[in-house]
Amino acid sequence: MTKSYVVDAFTDEIFKGNPAAVMFLPEYPNDTLMQNIAMENKLSETAFAVKKDSTHYDLRWFTPGGEIDLCGHATLATGFLVFKFAAPENSNTVTFNTKGGELTVTKKDDLYEMNFPSYDLKQVPVTEEMTTAFGEQPAEAYMGRDLLCVFPDRTDIENLNPDMDKLSQLDGLLQHATVASDKYDCASRSFAPKLAVPEDPVCGSGHCHIVPYWAKRLRKNHLTAYQASPRSGVLYCDYQGDRTLLSGKAVLYSESETFI
Repeated sequence: MTKSYVVDAFTDEIFKGNPAAVMFLPEYPNDTLMQNIAMENKLSETAFAVKKDSTHYDLRWFTPGGEIDLCGHATLATGFLVFKFAAPENSNTVTFNTKGGELTVTKKDDLYEMNFPSYDLKQVPVTEEMTTAFGEQPAEAYMGRDLLCVFPDRTDIENLNPDMDKLSQLDGLLQHATVASDKYDCASRSFAPKLAVPEDPVCGSGHCHIVPYWAKRLRKNHLTAYQASPRSGVLYCDYQGDRTLLSGKAVLYSESETFI
């Protein structure tokens, strides 16, 4: 038996933010088993953490559709659990060795700050296929790892109803829709049909695209970002060029035993 957790990340309310499953293991099981567990969990990501010492862990993330190279909310969830159950009292930073490089989570009062790489964005033409997939015409489009579509001001992205089949045919691992916000600096939604995740409720790695775009457009490095999914979530962001700091809250939803 292995203990499993589900943490709602980028929120302090149960049933909000983005739920991530987290398992702490003495070593990684085989990839097929990790993929099967992620498929069984049916969450955006399941994180598998292997402890190296009290503040250093190896970390991998699996979606129901495959392994991913960078994930924000499941990293926040794992850091939250380390601080809650395992970290030394005098430690405020935990380091994760991942396929996306070395990532840190630092506890700052009730926020957990992650230091992530920023994606370089290349502007690409807005296509008819993008408009058809999203159901609205973007004003601009950019490519990093993911496709980022910027919509005209006051576009009601909360009510966007993208066609997942058509969205999955667009470039990019994920597809993000973003717009300026009156209450926050920006609002966004994130879709990942290629990974068997129709909508990612709050996407940390997506904001490594979204934050660099808005920081340059708004000419400010400190941004508050709103994820306008049905679950919703808030990210506190600091753009530092090649790095993006993402901070959020987290709350424990469940603790259970997994029989593997």
